[in-house]
Amino acid sequence: MEKKVAFVLVDFQKAFEEPSWGEFSTPKAPQHAGEILHWIREQEGLVIHIQHTRTDPTSLFYKGSQTHSFMEQVLPAENEIIIQKDVNSAFIGTNLESVLKEHGASEVIIAGFTTQHCVSTTVRMSGNLGFKTTLVSDATSAVAIAPFDAQTIHDVTLATLRDEFADIVTTEELLQRYQ
Repeated sequence: MEKKVAFVLVDFQKAFEEPSWGEFSTPKAPQHAGEILHWIREQEGLVIHIQHTRTDPTSLFYKGSQTHSFMEQVLPAENEIIIQKDVNSAFIGTNLESVLKEHGASEVIIAGFTTQHCVSTTVRMSGNLGFKTTLVSDATSAVAIAPFDAQTIHDVTLATLRDEFADIVTTEELLQRYQ
């Protein structure tokens, strides 16, 4: 890997395994993110786990609750960075930008939950801050917003991000890019 690549995993938390969310556009997003995580670890790339956190004890994202923890497919390794956030963007109120710059990251690969909320906001800011940003379409997932189904939300959100803010690729395309 010639340039320093950072993999930012947005909100891969057990909260999104709860049935109350309904159908997801990309049910295999955690598995695809796990494939990318395995690859980037082999390349000794920078890995940053973003964790959505709420102070309301009734929230699925309440700090310390079981649903606040990371999904099994993408558990952080000991040497990986965990950044907690309490708004949609992983850049607002956190040190994400400075961490990326300190580590010399020139490219940011993003995956996570949900496409239309925290992922979209983080991708937009990453692009606006000047990072070469890649969003992995099958490693991010949307939920339905009535009257639209999850797949429609996912596809439209990706369309609004394509080229203006990020390259949109599949896991397979991403891994082939670096072979």
